[in-house]
Amino acid sequence: MSQRVGIIGVGLLGGALGQRLAKQGWEVLGLDPAVPLLDGMTMCENGSDLASQCETILLSLPTSDIAVKVIETLGQVLTEKHCFIDTTTGKPSEMETLGQTLSGCGVEYIEANVAGSSELAKRGEAALFLGGTDETINRCRPLLQALTSKRFHVGSVGAASRFKLVHNLILGLNRVALAEGLAFAEAIGFNAAEALGILRETPATSKALEAKGEKMTKGEYYPPQARLAQHLKDVRLIRRLADEFGAITPMSDTHQSILEKANLLGLGEADNAAVIEALRSRNL
Repeated sequence: MSQRVGIIGVGLLGGALGQRLAKQGWEVLGLDPAVPLLDGMTMCENGSDLASQCETILLSLPTSDIAVKVIETLGQVLTEKHCFIDTTTGKPSEMETLGQTLSGCGVEYIEANVAGSSELAKRGEAALFLGGTDETINRCRPLLQALTSKRFHVGSVGAASRFKLVHNLILGLNRVALAEGLAFAEAIGFNAAEALGILRETPATSKALEAKGEKMTKGEYYPPQARLAQHLKDVRLIRRLADEFGAITPMSDTHQSILEKANLLGLGEADNAAVIEALRSRNL
């Protein structure tokens, strides 16, 4: 594998992954109309330009719908030498269809769903859930190793997207439980920052508390590590998949309503720690 990679979508996560690879000695070409310049990357004017220079292309896009449209625009320039590594959290069924479509054209495709914030990804401390064939994952091993040592091959294409939703369900509920606890502490007369300091030393502590506790107590949600609106999108995907398989997700049902309230408060582009503001408003 050449140590040149193209990244389509260099927002919070894609930008972090690109900067991580650049620090590992990779030549990184980026494409994102909203981001004209990013440290460590050479920005391309269009997808054809990027695909003509890079056989390996990493996707980091908001939804699977967008991922499908982006690949459709590249159709005429793709060859059997191309390989897509898709970090998009999207609909598992769409990822499966996309993988099948590309395979039919001789183009390789794997999912590499990221578990962790953009900051963790930049430091190489996030985990990857991989979906695809052993052969394609082995081809991409140098790049995947450069991203992180925490890699889990969970099945064929589609499996990684499903497992990412399992992960996001649990992580999101940990975060909203922390938010509810701190808002409850404030409501009954405790200082949230002092409560947080005590909770750190008890069995109630968690990685969610370490990552988001101070943001919640200080109300510091910008710049975001991961946007609240993106997690709302994920919870909607979780509930849709649960309905499809007959799974029971009562806490996620409530979680969605809380996130929707926070979104209505204008916090969609804020860090997902801002979910606490929906509970502070006392008007769910």
